[in-house]
Amino acid sequence: MSNQFSRRDFLKATGSLLAGSSLIAGFPSIIIPKKKEKLGVALVGLGSYATGQLAPGLQLTEHCELRGIVTGSPSKIPVWQREYDIPDANVYNYETMHEVANNDDIDVIYIVLPTGLHAKYAIVGAEAGKHVWCEKPMAKTVEECQGIIDAANKNKVQLTIGYRMQHEPNTQTIIRYGQEETYGAVTGVQTGAGYNGAHREGNWRADAELGGGALYDMGVYPINGARYATSMEPVRVRGRQWSERKEMYSEVDEFTEFEMEFANGVMAKGETSFGKSTNYLDVDAEEGWYRLRPFQTYRGVQGETSDGTQLPPDPNHQQARQMDNDALAIKENTKPIVPGEEGLRDIRIVEAIMESSRKDGAWVKL
Repeated sequence: MSNQFSRRDFLKATGSLLAGSSLIAGFPSIIIPKKKEKLGVALVGLGSYATGQLAPGLQLTEHCELRGIVTGSPSKIPVWQREYDIPDANVYNYETMHEVANNDDIDVIYIVLPTGLHAKYAIVGAEAGKHVWCEKPMAKTVEECQGIIDAANKNKVQLTIGYRMQHEPNTQTIIRYGQEETYGAVTGVQTGAGYNGAHREGNWRADAELGGGALYDMGVYPINGARYATSMEPVRVRGRQWSERKEMYSEVDEFTEFEMEFANGVMAKGETSFGKSTNYLDVDAEEGWYRLRPFQTYRGVQGETSDGTQLPPDPNHQQARQMDNDALAIKENTKPIVPGEEGLRDIRIVEAIMESSRKDGAWVKL
């Protein structure tokens, strides 16, 4: 229904008797437009993901729109202002970002920085009274994750983590299969996410302090995938990390392999890397199997099941759907699909895998 539908139109359509009835209270979105039809989003960090995925996605969203930027690169400012009509008042750098507290045009800050900077600036955003969307992985440590959660709770703002896959239709089907045991109880999972690439000097993905490495960057996909595919939490993990191109990945892992054991003995085997392309989520169950291949690309996620069910690719923009869902949760004051606690659980597993690798693959309890 059009937002231009007026109170007078409503009374004409329903009869004047309704004007004094309690039924009117049941149609607030019809009679009185919401204070903000679209929430204003400020992107914090204007790297390739913000430029290539989030900003274009915000041109497709129904419940939120791009209104501000935070960047440490002055040369990017005029480019973004021209492209997205961003006023000077909505442009910040990392030293002035806290001043967003005084800007009613901005409702949400979206942290799109290297992992090692997530906690610092997510907390700045929460303390400014803005809702926080934080890219995956949530932070480097469980302690940092908890700090973000505490800041959001203290300032009564909503916190969500940018796990776009949990908003993707075929992934949601896989989640439902696990919850409802559509093919019987899950008996095992094999999953991997990685790419064959190279990160030259200066790239944060090769920098340990900034949260680089295959496990942080890509490993959270198979970790999260195994968790949502089984609807269970692991009780212990073990893993092995190594680098083959040590001239490039001397500080961080180029490859990681891991196993997760769940309470009922179900095992999930996962892999991630910067030196091998992998993209699959295979789930075995008592009465069949289901899988996604690829399972974490920006487009083309598709799958099949043992009974011949096909899960065809969804053509819509993943990031736009994710941001619209998260904005709607804020507008309706409902729990987001991926709250902060979800990101913390994965980082607890990441830390345990790293500990196991340091201990020559010993099992680490969670």
